[in-house]
Amino acid sequence: MSADPERSEPVKLSFPSEGGSLEGDLYLPRVDRTDGTEDRPPAGRPRPPVVVMAHGIGAERRYGLAAFAERFRDHGLAVLVFDYRHFGGSSGNPRRLVSPARQLADYRAALACVRGDPRLDGSRIGLWGTSFSGGHVLRTAADAPGGVKAVVSQIPFVSGLASSLAYPFRYQLPAIALGLTDAARSVFGLPPLTVPIVRKRGLALLASPDSHDGYLSLVPDDAPPPGPVPARTFLQVLRYHPGRRAARIRIPTLILGASDDRVCPIGATRRVARRLRNGQLEEFPIGHFDAYHGEWFEAVSARATEFFVEYLRR
Repeated sequence: MSADPERSEPVKLSFPSEGGSLEGDLYLPRVDRTDGTEDRPPAGRPRPPVVVMAHGIGAERRYGLAAFAERFRDHGLAVLVFDYRHFGGSSGNPRRLVSPARQLADYRAALACVRGDPRLDGSRIGLWGTSFSGGHVLRTAADAPGGVKAVVSQIPFVSGLASSLAYPFRYQLPAIALGLTDAARSVFGLPPLTVPIVRKRGLALLASPDSHDGYLSLVPDDAPPPGPVPARTFLQVLRYHPGRRAARIRIPTLILGASDDRVCPIGATRRVARRLRNGQLEEFPIGHFDAYHGEWFEAVSARATEFFVEYLRR
């Protein structure tokens, strides 16, 4: 996507979450201004709806999310992209700790942030998530948060059991052993025992055949390689089942599935989609990491944009 010289840069925000501080980027739709103001729409112009989004497991907001945010912004939607605690510019130690409970709380904090922002229409909010956060937005939507009118869950993680069974068998017991060891170390205040997010060969948090190259394709050229995560993340993944409450979701929901997904099996995604009362599943013939690039980014982001425009701008 070529740069638009008239497009404003996102505004960096900081907002609280359970005693910590989250950092995010707020993308505002371009409006023709005559008074030089940039903090809120001109008098008489309605405030824009807003999409709240965060990344998948172990990732930061700068790993490829700007392209989605810009696509939504180009269609009149504001977008808040944020880092969870322990990641990117947000607070929290140990660094790179993956905690579904804390990340769900961070989504709630981001919702509170946009509801209170005078530049935004907090009564028209969309939730967007991908992979691990695709599960987070489904779990968040099940609680019917105020102001949320639409949900897009892209290649979602919906079942810890399904994803763990898809994990290479030869690594399953070692991964659990490492997770238990790290969890025990945390009880005694010892530094985390860590594992790489991806690696060419050997045990890693993501170990499907396409994970190494697919994950690293998201990392910007000017960013260092992603650091390791505490090994207790294996246990967190195994215990997390965000799709279980799908039947409670009443908000219009679009699931964008990958039929060749080797990380989040499509079978589990289909079962969750069937339980949605007001949802739909659209499948693409792609793997877990293909939606971030090229023609598949164009197809997936266009469908998400169409859905958000339909439910947030009408």
